[in-house]
Amino acid sequence: MSFGITRYPGSGKWPFCCGQILLHLLFFCYICHFVTGHMRYSIPEEMKKGSLIGNVAQDLGLDLKRLRSGRARIVSGESIQYTELKADKGVLVVKERIDREQLCGETTPCSFTFEMILENPMELHQITVEITDINDNSPTFKRDSMHFEISETAAVGARFPLATAEDLDVGFNGMKEYFLSDNDNFILKQHSNAEGKKYAEMVLQKPLDREANPSLSLKLIAVDGGTPQRSGTVNINVAVLDANDNAPVFNQTLYKATVTENALKNTYVTTVNASDADVGANSVVTYYFSDLSSSLGDLFKIDEKSGVILTTGSIDFEKDKKFELQMHAKDHGGLTDTTKVIIEVVDVNDNAPAISVMSFTSPVSEDSPPGTTIGIINVKDLDSGDNGQVSCRIEGTAPFKIRTNLKDYYSLITDSVLDREMISEYNITVVAKDSGAPPLSAQRIFNIKVSDVNDNAPVFPKSVYSTFITENNSPGVSVLILKANDPDENQNARISYILEGKNIAGSSVSEYVSVNVETGVVLAGRSFDYEQIKELVFVVKAQDGGSPPLSSNVTVKLMIQDQNDNPPQVLYPVQTGGSMVAEMVPRSADVGYLV
Repeated sequence: MSFGITRYPGSGKWPFCCGQILLHLLFFCYICHFVTGHMRYSIPEEMKKGSLIGNVAQDLGLDLKRLRSGRARIVSGESIQYTELKADKGVLVVKERIDREQLCGETTPCSFTFEMILENPMELHQITVEITDINDNSPTFKRDSMHFEISETAAVGARFPLATAEDLDVGFNGMKEYFLSDNDNFILKQHSNAEGKKYAEMVLQKPLDREANPSLSLKLIAVDGGTPQRSGTVNINVAVLDANDNAPVFNQTLYKATVTENALKNTYVTTVNASDADVGANSVVTYYFSDLSSSLGDLFKIDEKSGVILTTGSIDFEKDKKFELQMHAKDHGGLTDTTKVIIEVVDVNDNAPAISVMSFTSPVSEDSPPGTTIGIINVKDLDSGDNGQVSCRIEGTAPFKIRTNLKDYYSLITDSVLDREMISEYNITVVAKDSGAPPLSAQRIFNIKVSDVNDNAPVFPKSVYSTFITENNSPGVSVLILKANDPDENQNARISYILEGKNIAGSSVSEYVSVNVETGVVLAGRSFDYEQIKELVFVVKAQDGGSPPLSSNVTVKLMIQDQNDNPPQVLYPVQTGGSMVAEMVPRSADVGYLV
């Protein structure tokens, strides 16, 4: 079953959400090929190396033997491994210093996710570690001081935007509020933009009198909400001017524009415009950005005279999808107006899919059934929409295919029965391709070797061998060489030759011939006599070294050839003793008489 669990170290409490459990139960039915779990831990930033994050073995219900037998390991795909799995103890500990501000910046909540993989059987457990903030950063201003030139005719209620403080911490530890040093002329009003960032304005509550006070020195203090509280300060210098009683006014309260990511430097974005009812120098307007976010100054610039906004840096959709700029128009008398510019970033297909190998097995046995998993890969594309939609396939024709089981995860499996004797090795190219225009792709080559099983018996080229041997031969002389072939390899192809038992003329065949078990050489076991035996027929078995062994038989016919080793014998008349034979012939015998 796949379900999400959040555990906070030391609390001993396990909050569950019934709705989430139901959703994960449904999800389990979809990915039943894998056993998955999702753990979530929460730790503060800046913990010492080796600090305990959580007992994953206990929390996932796994014993330590399972972690070892499954070769439990962490796969994150990140360049920095912040955590380490102690498989012998089943715990997750801090491996590298974790700075929440460096890891996530302003993003909250801050977390990183990785997978713990076990094998035999395959299990995939997703682990999310949330990094909570500590108050280790003070609010800071981009500048040391601010200078205002304000006419003494400025109306009560006139607003003057102040420098914005940035605090790298978030939540309660982040920027909380501003304070303005005590004075008779100005009060402080605080606001929050759509992203929740706080900024402040000075509001004139009592008219200025240049003759009484030609300048004012104030301090703006920014404090955060941490304990202990941290603060930052900027000096405000106000020079009081005469006679500018009209502030600039933007012709729009909100400007909207779009820009394509990776746009070239100095690409046009939009133009803002403000008008001033005054005449002469007091009607000349200059434009500038609020320093609400110092990072935006590296991406955009504005022509202070024309109000044209251009790009100055590389814009990355995968990092920022929208920008909100606070724009100010100021006349020579120091009066200002404010507007907002929202810039939408348009994604382009500038990221190719990335292929990561989670596991891979080679060699694979030739008797593996179709559907056997060879490897698991993870494919990710940082783009969005169609640009981030990835398809995965195998290039060319091979008895393998790609199957997807989880989002971004693919299995490389066998698609048909393998035969090592036909093809013993494959180079499989897996191609991941996105749906952008034009599409981008990546590929990974897998070398898969096929291991042998004993599926072929030895085979003789002939079913019957015939050979001749002259009688009166010497015992042990070579008669014939038998050779069988086995397409298997190694021990499965190691052939032994065995003489099958059979009696010949009442005696064992082994008394007449023998076979060398390794070479297949047939040897005469005795001297043969043609006058006694003219032909031997016996069977030899070729057997391989597989388990179980396979074999085949061949019939051997050994024909004895005659030699002139016997003189003629006179059978009649029968000689009785001497070498001479006496026979009586009548004197009157005619020619042709039978003697």
